[in-house]
Amino acid sequence: MEVSKYEIIDELYNVLKDRRINPVEGSYTNYLFNKGLDKILKKIGEESCEVVIAGKNNIKEDTIAEISDLFYHVMVLMCSQDISTDDILDELKKRSTKIANQKPDRKPIEVV
Repeated sequence: MEVSKYEIIDELYNVLKDRRINPVEGSYTNYLFNKGLDKILKKIGEESCEVVIAGKNNIKEDTIAEISDLFYHVMVLMCSQDISTDDILDELKKRSTKIANQKPDRKPIEVV
């Protein structure tokens, strides 16, 4: 049976959870878990910058690839902190009910 596009997210999350419990030698995911939170966060920072660069370069395929890398690393963080996909979807659902929630522009930084 073919997995739907939406089920892929849960499937990936379940693979990450399984890697955490049942390490696989040579697994990049296990490498991240073994290195710990600082390494996972560093990778999220790196991937975030790469998303910005790809987006600025306006090359759709590169942007998709970098967003996918970022998404994977964020899911590793989620798994490492026992944050489920349902937790994220519930939060997004709560936010979707807010109307006119735009934040005002920040004040410019004043040099003294």
